[in-house]
Amino acid sequence: MVIFFTVLLTIFIAEMGDKTQLLLVAMAGRYKIPHILTGTWLATVVLNLMAVGVGAALSSYLDMRVIKIVAGLAFFWFAFSALKEDGEEEEQKEIGHHLGPILAIFGSFFIGELGDKTQLSAITLAANYTNHSLGNAAAVFLGCTLGLILADLLGLVAGVALKSKIPARTLHLVSFFIFATFGVLSIMEAVRLIMG
Repeated sequence: MVIFFTVLLTIFIAEMGDKTQLLLVAMAGRYKIPHILTGTWLATVVLNLMAVGVGAALSSYLDMRVIKIVAGLAFFWFAFSALKEDGEEEEQKEIGHHLGPILAIFGSFFIGELGDKTQLSAITLAANYTNHSLGNAAAVFLGCTLGLILADLLGLVAGVALKSKIPARTLHLVSFFIFATFGVLSIMEAVRLIMG
């Protein structure tokens, strides 16, 4: 239990003010709550399984430059899609294809969190606490997952609160700027990695 609570608290603190928490604020203005919860929670589970399962070896298999470029392009795509007005055609499309928004949210959250400080913290915690023990690995996984979910729920609650008080067009512009900013930052980080 000590490992679980230590990991949970560490991940919760690491996620505070993180870009994925802010992305949830933006997503609340664009998607339905069940889609956001499903997409982000699936991404959280997959990311933490990777962090605990692969551990520190993950960095030797993935080129962070490529990840940052892909993340930047994904953020730009979400930025421009945030400017589209909600139309009847889009609502009908969403009703018929529930996986569309869930997969979009999953992809955005997954790419945004991949290689992020929270996932790197999870990898470090897994390397420190698992010691080839299945019980310890489970405690690290559950602590990481719950810590990330709780922190990101705060971002979602903030987004829902803003959605009810701010006109839709304004929220779409705010979403555009949040996504575009993270796109620029991600591309800049990729360039820094390439140059450095």
